[in-house]
Amino acid sequence: MKTISVPGLVRIKPGAMARLGIYLRRAGLGRVVVLVSQGLPPAVLATARAGLAGEGIEAVSWSEAADNRFEDAAAAFAALPKKVAAVVGIGGGKALDMAKYLAFLARLPYFAAPTSLSNDGFCSPQSSLTMAGTRRSLAAALPQGVVIDTDICLSAPRILWLSGVGDLASKLTAVFDWKLAFHHRGEAVDDLAALLSDATVHQFMDNPSFDAKGMELLGTALMLNGIAMEICGSSRPASGSEHLISHALDAAAARPRLHGLQVGVAGYVVSRLQGGQQTEALARLFTATGFFDAVRADPFSREEWLAAVKRAPSVKDDFFTVLSLRDCLGEVRAILDNDGRLAGCFTA
Repeated sequence: MKTISVPGLVRIKPGAMARLGIYLRRAGLGRVVVLVSQGLPPAVLATARAGLAGEGIEAVSWSEAADNRFEDAAAAFAALPKKVAAVVGIGGGKALDMAKYLAFLARLPYFAAPTSLSNDGFCSPQSSLTMAGTRRSLAAALPQGVVIDTDICLSAPRILWLSGVGDLASKLTAVFDWKLAFHHRGEAVDDLAALLSDATVHQFMDNPSFDAKGMELLGTALMLNGIAMEICGSSRPASGSEHLISHALDAAAARPRLHGLQVGVAGYVVSRLQGGQQTEALARLFTATGFFDAVRADPFSREEWLAAVKRAPSVKDDFFTVLSLRDCLGEVRAILDNDGRLAGCFTA
């Protein structure tokens, strides 16, 4: 039987960042390495520093993660101070991915303190790093602790919350693709992981509000999606054809956008390719939250998206999705041109 490791400490509430030191002290972790994102508000950094110092937690190293290069993570591992008890990541994607991978290399507990909820990466079993300039998803461990200060997340730019909404919503099409792979290829589906992934989306859909409660629900849902991936040992509960399109955009677009915006729109488009069972639910969510409006404010390139759809099936070897069933390029072209909900979301 597979052994899984899940966060033992989860705090998703107002003021959680100020209590970070308390959580570490209770776990007996007195010496830590801290990686933070560049450009975090000084007040957030001051809160974190004071919270650690107030509980006697020694930050033996406090550094900014300027990039998410594998080479930098390896160098940080080689230079890791002695007798470090844990690694703490504070901020957004690059810092959290670097901290998570450093902890994985050092076999140390990792505490994730995201300051925005733009995707599920803060609690996923992979780290997204670049290796020799190419983006790679490398195996890592889930955090031992997840600390989400909903007040801090609410103060982050709203577009980051909308990105998280898009990333969460894309799980619906991902699970559909997973079940397609079962029916067409016999690929095993872990029912608990699939159910957990689906349930997290629908729970958030019941209260998709940009307030403390909505932020708590989004943080919980994204975290549970990471756990769903850990349960089944793959990205299947959270990543399907919509993520293949996004990866193709990352590789070729002149200006790749936030991951959650890309996979959210791709999820809506893919839902139509999958027969439309999820389309209305996604449309209601994206309309209610202002997701579509945010995309219209900075529309995608139609031609880049069509090129990405064409390339997507070859992005990941032996990964069956709806894009594997048939050539979907013509269907996608018609959806982009004729679906009224996407009006203004793409440039000519």
